[in-house]
Amino acid sequence: MKTIIQQLTEAFGPSGFETEVTELIKSMIEEHVDELGVDVLGNLIAVKKGSQDGKKIMFAAHTDEIGLVVTHIDDKGFLRFGNVGGVGISTLVGNRVRFAGGAVGAIYQEKGSWKDLTLDKLYIDIGAESKEEALKKVKVGEFGIFHREFEDLGNRLIAKSMDDRVGCAVLVEALKTIKNPKNTLYFVFTAQEEVGLRGARTAAYGIEPDLGIALDVTLTGDMPEARRMDVSLGKGAAIKVKDSSLIAHPKVKDLLVSLAEEKQIPYQMEVLDAGGTDAGAIHLTKAGVPSGAISIPTRYVHSPSEMVDIRDVKACVDLVVALADKDLAAI
Repeated sequence: MKTIIQQLTEAFGPSGFETEVTELIKSMIEEHVDELGVDVLGNLIAVKKGSQDGKKIMFAAHTDEIGLVVTHIDDKGFLRFGNVGGVGISTLVGNRVRFAGGAVGAIYQEKGSWKDLTLDKLYIDIGAESKEEALKKVKVGEFGIFHREFEDLGNRLIAKSMDDRVGCAVLVEALKTIKNPKNTLYFVFTAQEEVGLRGARTAAYGIEPDLGIALDVTLTGDMPEARRMDVSLGKGAAIKVKDSSLIAHPKVKDLLVSLAEEKQIPYQMEVLDAGGTDAGAIHLTKAGVPSGAISIPTRYVHSPSEMVDIRDVKACVDLVVALADKDLAAI
């Protein structure tokens, strides 16, 4: 499981450029599914067929990560950039960025800009001595990602793009575990979540699921002087109550809780003040889809060093596996 998380988090996949990630996932799951394909928006959709009287469950985990896009290259070869998704400005200074072509650069700020730090006060240094040299490495409009390696700290793991490659890892592991599900399962590895839940919206429209479940990260309240929130690393899967994009369907929330208790899966309840997941798009599809979310507690979300606990990840896998075989007649 840790190997899967490492491979996925170290892959290149900013919003709109998820192909490296989807190809990697495809190689991991193609022997375990009945159907596999990529749609127009870049969603990887894997189908595991169930019995004729089962229902359609759509599980969604997004493949894209937050990133940067080059907006200008000056005469000395320094790059100016904009954000792709919710990039935390305070996490950028001194960090490194990597582009698809392999170029790596350091992010730094202009003199005296700490008090009012904004993106237009930051630049990327790729080691070029002129605009002409820089253009041989990077072009205007090129996307980049944080350049950080995966670290195994025992139960705790650190990497960039845990949001949401760890959710993808949960679905990959669940797919390998599930053999003959009662329900027909659509495992959708979605594109462009970080810029507006776009892939999930179109995928759900085509699938028309009876139930939608997002697998994504959530914040925690267990660090020094953190925002008060009853989610912690190591206490199990987080079952969503609400966030900015979704009030979880009460029957879906209750079903996940009852399954966790029945299977003795450690869990905690998640109330997220700000932020959303693919479930926010799924539940509004066509005439509406009962939806919820299974969340992986994560520290330092939207930074280059997001931290999860492998025990929580495994609890999320167990909950997905339990749901695959559940009779959904009551929903």
